[in-house]
Amino acid sequence: MRIAFVRRMVVCSALFGFTSSFGGVVLAQTTADWMKLTGYADRLTVQPGETIQFMVSSELPSYRADIVRSIHADVNPKGPGFKEELIDTPVSKTYPGRRQVLRGGSHVIVPDNPALRLTGSFTLQAWIASTTPQKGVQGIITKWSDTNQRGYALVVEEDGSLGLWIGDDNGQQARVKTDTPLRPALTSATYLFTMYGEIPVSQGSPTTTWYFVAASYDASSGSVTLYQEPVTTWPVEDARAVVERKVPLTSVGTSDDPLLVAAFWNWRDESTEIAGGHFNGKIDRPRVFNRALSQQEIESLRQGGAPTGAVGDWDFSADIGSRRVTDRSPNGLTGETFNMPTRGMTGYNWTAREMRFQNAPEEYGALYFHDDDLDDARWDVDFEFTVPDDLPSGIYAARLRAGNREDRITFFVRPRRGTATAKIAFLAPTFSYLAYSNGRSGVPELYSLYAAHSDGSGVAYSSALMPIKELRPKHANRWPRHFSADIYMTHFMEVKGLKYDVITDDALHSDGTALLEPYNVVITGSHPEYWSTQMMDALQAYLEGGGRLMYMGGNGFYWITSQDPTNPNVIEIRRNHGTETWEGAPGEFYHSTTGELGGLWRFRGRAPQALVGVGFTAQGRGAGIPYERQPASFDPRAAFIFEGIGAEESIGDFPSLVREYGAASDEVDRLDYALGSPPHALVVATASELPDSFQHVTEEVLLSDSLQGGSVHPLAKADLVFFETMNGGAVFSVSSISWFGALAYNDFDNTVSKVTENVLRRFASDEPFPEGGR
Repeated sequence: MRIAFVRRMVVCSALFGFTSSFGGVVLAQTTADWMKLTGYADRLTVQPGETIQFMVSSELPSYRADIVRSIHADVNPKGPGFKEELIDTPVSKTYPGRRQVLRGGSHVIVPDNPALRLTGSFTLQAWIASTTPQKGVQGIITKWSDTNQRGYALVVEEDGSLGLWIGDDNGQQARVKTDTPLRPALTSATYLFTMYGEIPVSQGSPTTTWYFVAASYDASSGSVTLYQEPVTTWPVEDARAVVERKVPLTSVGTSDDPLLVAAFWNWRDESTEIAGGHFNGKIDRPRVFNRALSQQEIESLRQGGAPTGAVGDWDFSADIGSRRVTDRSPNGLTGETFNMPTRGMTGYNWTAREMRFQNAPEEYGALYFHDDDLDDARWDVDFEFTVPDDLPSGIYAARLRAGNREDRITFFVRPRRGTATAKIAFLAPTFSYLAYSNGRSGVPELYSLYAAHSDGSGVAYSSALMPIKELRPKHANRWPRHFSADIYMTHFMEVKGLKYDVITDDALHSDGTALLEPYNVVITGSHPEYWSTQMMDALQAYLEGGGRLMYMGGNGFYWITSQDPTNPNVIEIRRNHGTETWEGAPGEFYHSTTGELGGLWRFRGRAPQALVGVGFTAQGRGAGIPYERQPASFDPRAAFIFEGIGAEESIGDFPSLVREYGAASDEVDRLDYALGSPPHALVVATASELPDSFQHVTEEVLLSDSLQGGSVHPLAKADLVFFETMNGGAVFSVSSISWFGALAYNDFDNTVSKVTENVLRRFASDEPFPEGGR
């Protein structure tokens, strides 16, 4: 694991420093430069009358802030060029700079209570699966602060063995350890060669290297006993240890610090709390007793008994969908999680008979902690902006500038709830932006759902409450994706004089169909990959009610995504049986925030083909190819799509801002009647004969072979599809992430632009489509 981690960081530094250029034009700053002036907002989406707050970190003494409207985010000189509009607001002024730090690492905080201020004998006990036992001192159960060096702490020591710290009120300390390193609970990590380069792939959470650990202290005799016992033993060295030592202390110092699980306090005073020593791995059922348990009682505890004297007995299997940590002792010392450790995880006693934590909660008592978890940067507010009633819906940013440095914090202004100002809505895929967030940024704590934690396990949660590089105008590499590509479409509509509103995934999740109903047509982004149940239901109802959808990307409606009900800025996934960069462990495919099964929508019976006619079929890097018209393109039903385009003319046979060439590349979709494509859907154009750098998706490969490349596999293609829905509605699907990249070629006078405009004007009109193609 240590080798894998070092290699991952080298790859991140080399490939994801976020600098790229076209002809010497720098497109983005390095990660280090970016963090010298950056920030985030308290939400992604805001409506007129609401106030949005901005948190900024600046290593420069001052910076200028302005509100701007983002028009075109890509500085590539082959395109229209970077464009934005300054908005006159009270925000525009100079602000004092200050450095705000990222403090990652998850743990549990239990508020101070007299029952936890143990001054005499005690016992600490838990089950642990440590993934990086030799990565430095890590807390397990601690009421200890380096500030005053008193209290008690059960820890993983520097050498990877179990240790107990005790400090009294006189400044004396005693530290005892087993000197026998814990065997690491390994994740299975390999490397994947993708469009991003060589990256680590995590295959789930730790294997079952669980330990029963306990430490007792008898104040009357000064005796300390440590127990380090593997749950599963082997007929070889198994890191088992029972150690008894005498210490000179006869009491424990009083500490009013909160008790921590999976960390200890580096510093804590009236104004500052800084935790350190974060534990990597799982902890199950930590307990504190106010007496020294005998060896027989310790054995009873290991076998499931319940000796008397428990002052804290925390059950992580309770309240899994919340931050709450329930105490089963009579004291009711309820705690809460900090920085969102992963919940709903298999515990030391998991039998593999039940895959869903709701059905056997007693076997899902583990929290998985990481030293780089971060659900909220918790920076102080620097300025705020109240959205005026007359500010048009659109894509905006708080622009920060200091010397030669600049940054932009993107946010989306939607119409006031229950209203619309246009017939066209652009649905910004904010859940996808969060999923990709910071890519593999090389900055600890700033990860995406495609990254691995420092111990190699996959990242399951992503939050908007931190700087997000994915949402930075000017943040583009040679193959723009997501936000940088999506704004090509909004710019296209402005060039064509088409009025539109901007709505977002998070607004759709909360508002449902009511958000979509006012619009004649809804346009997706280029990669609307991450969709919640609420969003799927809303879009399906909109289409059944006569709405029109332009699905303008590839690999959409793919991963089941949950929004945390307790914090709408956080989303969750559990990767399972898809084209992916990590795979959840057995028994850990259900989302902790909602309890629903994760993975692909197609394996929940909701393949995207049944919604938009097409679904993910292949992906690859390198230049793309054009679409060729098919016989169905000459059907009278499709005539409006190809107005102004010749019968033999290709669609997108020219350079592109995405993948350099062609309208079909990156990730592409196909029609498939067996997966739910409507029987009357028309495949009006197809991009086939992709190069072998494009491979058929793994979820459809039942037997490995060498025939999955684009040049030989018949399903490695992109289908341009049109069909009518009920009540006068219709769907148009382009089936390629790179479609938007071809819009601006030749000053927007090209086949991709013509098809897009033809469809959009027809879909935005009030004239209904005949049902079912009649």
